[in-house]
Amino acid sequence: MHLTDGTAPLRAGGGPRDAWVPGGARVTTAAAARAHAETTVRAHRASEGRTPHPRDMIDLSLVVSELVTNAIRHGGGLAGFDVLTTRDGVRIAVHDHSDVIPEAALGGADLPRTHHGSGYGWPLVSRLARETEARRRPGGGKTIAALVPLRDAPAPAAEEH
Repeated sequence: MHLTDGTAPLRAGGGPRDAWVPGGARVTTAAAARAHAETTVRAHRASEGRTPHPRDMIDLSLVVSELVTNAIRHGGGLAGFDVLTTRDGVRIAVHDHSDVIPEAALGGADLPRTHHGSGYGWPLVSRLARETEARRRPGGGKTIAALVPLRDAPAPAAEEH
């Protein structure tokens, strides 16, 4: 986990629970964020003649769901959502309206000792993402970012005749 007070690009939407993403799409839910991330990754990989590994796409969906849901529930709403494909995977950045860096984000990937109905999201993100970062935005709010590794899908097996 990396914590900074640096700046982050903001793609703000019209309200405390809305976020606009490149191309004008509106992200207001974890489902919309998952769909946008998946579409972005698949389009980028297809342009290179590649297909992402299905298991890694599941990991990406879980990370996006956790980060966006936390922004909506605990961060005063979603202020922005960025997806950037890289050589190593996909970087997700979720911007919210709260300056508070979650304590769990500073503590690592340990699971809660007792179950209180929550507390499993950050350990899940920490285990699925290669890098995580939390930083306060100068105008208020914060950004939580994660790099989710992506492999190429295995080549289809040749048919036997």
